[in-house]
Amino acid sequence: MDLYFLRHGDALGKEEWKGDDNARALSDEGVARMRREAKTLAALSLGISLIVSSPLIRAVKTAEIVAAALGLKDSLLIDKRLSPGFDPPALREILSDHAEVGALMLVGHEPDFGETIAACIGGGRVECKKGGLARLDITDPLRPRGSLLWLLPPRVLAP
Repeated sequence: MDLYFLRHGDALGKEEWKGDDNARALSDEGVARMRREAKTLAALSLGISLIVSSPLIRAVKTAEIVAAALGLKDSLLIDKRLSPGFDPPALREILSDHAEVGALMLVGHEPDFGETIAACIGGGRVECKKGGLARLDITDPLRPRGSLLWLLPPRVLAP
């Protein structure tokens, strides 16, 4: 399985946003950058057939932008297991639910993504920048171990 971890785009700062953190939206620049990034992802023809997103507004909007660019509006799922606190057992459950998918994109948050990627590759320190994309090659979705093939910062994806 090709497994992609996309961290949500740039969101309003906590000092700007006074409401519930779960409802904190992407900034205007975050939306614009994710639209540019989504065009790049579409041009890369990654073969993604399903996008699963955290239910937090900033992640959902990121996933919607990417899904639209990839022609996957009907293949976007919201999954509370990708909320902050996401970890390797939650990943195992999600992959088990979608084991038949050849290329899956998860949209979520740090530090959860970095820690989960590190666990999948046997250790190390991994950090996904806002809008950053990691690709792992997972040989067995029921036991998520694999190789980190690349980790791209947003400035590469949305120049």
